[in-house]
Parts: sequence; C-alpha cells; structure tokens
Amino acid sequence: MIQDTIGRIEERIQNAGSVPTDTKAELIRLLGTLKTEVEQLSETQSDKAQSIAGFAAVSAHEATRADRNPELLELSLKGLTSTVDEFEKTHPKLAQIVNSISTTLSNLGI
Repeated sequence: MIQDTIGRIEERIQNAGSVPTDTKAELIRLLGTLKTEVEQLSETQSDKAQSIAGFAAVSAHEATRADRNPELLELSLKGLTSTVDEFEKTHPKLAQIVNSISTTLSNLGI
C-alpha cells in the first residue's frame, strides 16, 4: 500500500508540466529514500507510516496542480512535517528526507 502511494506520487511528479526537470529528478530521488524509510517504519508503526505517505501524496498533489492554492499547499506540508516530528530522534533520516521534500515542494508554490 505504501509502495503504491509513493509510486502514484512519483508518477504525478513525472507528469507535472509545471515542475522543472531538475526539481523532478530531485523529488524522485528523495521519494526513493522516503520509500525505504517509510517501509522500515511500517514494520513497527504501520499507521504512522501510512500517514506520512498520505500527507506526502496530498502535498505533491497540491504542489503540482496547475492552479495552485498556496494555503492548501502550506496546510498539507504542515501535516507532512508534523507526522515525522516525533521521529526526529529515533528516525533522523526519515525526518531529514521529509523536511527536504517539504522544502522542495514548498519552493514550487512560490
């Protein structure tokens, strides 16, 4: 299920005409790392892993829409970031990847 969600995010980013090619490549790279980290997390905390993947999907959707709504993008990114706040000590790489994805998606909204 998590693999499917991240696969849909990757597809959406690949097909987003409004996203520069170098940004697409960076996001796809980050999503590959996120997939690994979230799959590991899902072994012990499936619900949390699903939340992270879900907020990542919503954030990617809002960032790549042709008619972007900055408010919705900000809300979705806050949700994504808040899902990993508690993992900063136990899963620092996961927190770092989510922060990088959030920053990159946020910059698309500018």
